[in-house]
Amino acid sequence: MKESTEIHGYCDQRFLAVKDAFAGNFESGLEVGASFAVTLDSEYVVDLWAGHADAAQTMPWERNTITNVYSTTKVMTTLCALMLVDRGQLDLDSAVADYWPEFAQGGKSEIIVRWLLSHSAGLAGINEPLPMEALYDWGRITEILARQEPWWQPGTQSGYHMVTFGYLVGELVRRISGKTLGSFFRDEVSVPLGADFHIGLRREHDARVAELIPPPPMEPPVFDPESFAARTLFNPPIIPGYSDRAWRAAEIPSSNGHGNARSAARVGSLLACGGQLDGLRLLSQATIDHAIEEQYNGTDVVLGAPVRYGLGFGLVNEALPCLSPRSFYWGGFGGSWLEMDPDSRLCFSYVMNKLEANPGGDVRMIGLRNAVMTAMQSK
Repeated sequence: MKESTEIHGYCDQRFLAVKDAFAGNFESGLEVGASFAVTLDSEYVVDLWAGHADAAQTMPWERNTITNVYSTTKVMTTLCALMLVDRGQLDLDSAVADYWPEFAQGGKSEIIVRWLLSHSAGLAGINEPLPMEALYDWGRITEILARQEPWWQPGTQSGYHMVTFGYLVGELVRRISGKTLGSFFRDEVSVPLGADFHIGLRREHDARVAELIPPPPMEPPVFDPESFAARTLFNPPIIPGYSDRAWRAAEIPSSNGHGNARSAARVGSLLACGGQLDGLRLLSQATIDHAIEEQYNGTDVVLGAPVRYGLGFGLVNEALPCLSPRSFYWGGFGGSWLEMDPDSRLCFSYVMNKLEANPGGDVRMIGLRNAVMTAMQSK
């Protein structure tokens, strides 16, 4: 048990058990630095941060500390695509090649947009061996994806498009809007909402980026090198915790968004509150309702685990306790999490710098979520 860590920020009296759970993660030695936020009907009822921004624990985690949240970034990418759907510029049932003609190569002319968003396009990974630095070259990756053949019959099953999701959806956004995904998100989402979240981080923010701390060494899982899992997870070989200037600056809309719990929850609150926040409407309730309709329910052929997917969002299933049956979410490698519940108009987000590899779910986040659920049930 570590000494007590000073917890900073605000917590409504009703959610004091959440603050206790947050503090408990530090006292149990599970955290180095972290932030946690809850919004209810668009207002912050919890906005906490604590610990340190570096592995040596010499730099405090400040109110404006941000860090890489890995795949939690996919919520932001999905929102950008849904905004184009809402505007009538992107049709979910049109062929991807209608917007991106080169995509028709490799027998992909019939793949429709909704299959990209539901991880059903058969493009979970890339056939051509690539170094990690290739991810910084948008044109190279999208050209490879345009000519690649699917790994399975598109639309028949889902397999987590771990890295490719951001390029596939991001290229649609670029073709339609004329803006890169990071620029579109900045201009039309983060700046209007006042959300300190970035896809393609500018150098001026480097000083406040928390160092990612990789998980402890462990026996790597044994995969058939030809399996969907191996071909997705290990090409290119992303290094856990890697975060140099080139990585931060690149726009990798599946994996390298930078923010904290407050900023992620600000965006998530928009989704939890019907697409409107503080008088600014970015999305209609009808589009959100459609996005959280089940697209796939079964075993993910990459993850080998049961999933329910909507359009760009994970949907609750028997393995995942939920705020309500209509809650939706996404999380990132190491533990970050963003979850929205349209029924209670609640959103919560967890962002930390100590990465954990817990296939059954991050115990830190699960404890925090349980405390949120208990608080909501006590009203």
